[in-house]
Amino acid sequence: QVQLVESGGGLVQAGGSLRLSCAASGNIIFINGMGWYRQAPGERGELVASISSGGNTHYADFVKGRFTISRDNAKNTVYLQMNNLKPEDTAVYYCNADYLISTSLGPQPNDAWGQGTQVTVSS
Repeated sequence: QVQLVESGGGLVQAGGSLRLSCAASGNIIFINGMGWYRQAPGERGELVASISSGGNTHYADFVKGRFTISRDNAKNTVYLQMNNLKPEDTAVYYCNADYLISTSLGPQPNDAWGQGTQVTVSS
């Protein structure tokens, strides 16, 4: 079993900052891509940012210049630094990872989601 545990959400005023963390644990051989998604009430989930194992990043247009994704491969952890937060950033943020896991059948690809962390930005 692989678990993703998120932390760092909370309530912040517009213009403020938060840093989300997501740590993966389990029989992980290798983590390929990691990313952050969000879902606001009544809205579809959307990709916020992603990062490859080599550090290549991708951002949704609505966070470019404000959010920074990074990862610590030694700790199997991905981070999302969120600056200049806006009320429209209010959502539950989920991390995702796709990885190779050790099984009795050998290495197997899989992916996992975190439990979600609430980010609320007040105006």
